[in-house]
Amino acid sequence: MKVISSYDMTGQPVAEEGASDVSIRWLISRPEGAPNFAMRLFELAPGGYTPLHTHAWEHEAFILEGAGEITTAAGPVAVTAGDAVYVAPEDLHQFRNAGDAVMKMLCMIPLPKEG
Repeated sequence: MKVISSYDMTGQPVAEEGASDVSIRWLISRPEGAPNFAMRLFELAPGGYTPLHTHAWEHEAFILEGAGEITTAAGPVAVTAGDAVYVAPEDLHQFRNAGDAVMKMLCMIPLPKEG
């Protein structure tokens, strides 16, 4: 077991094309001994967003603070603190901060198999 303080980590800018004003902290992943899943903390500045994208794996997100929306193929979906989000494999998605304060969210993804 490990206990990790997110406050001891510095957020790194998300450098992917199509992202703006977003930072990420990899809270738990392989370096901490997790073989299957990663837990990440994203912070989106007001007006910030992740890339609009799809991928082959599911992920789950939990909105900790703030308010925003998720851009989907069917249109935008509003989210606010306390909301849990399931993104299925190949779902088009983009998280956007639509509020005036930082939007924080946890995001969990499966790790690729080693070897």
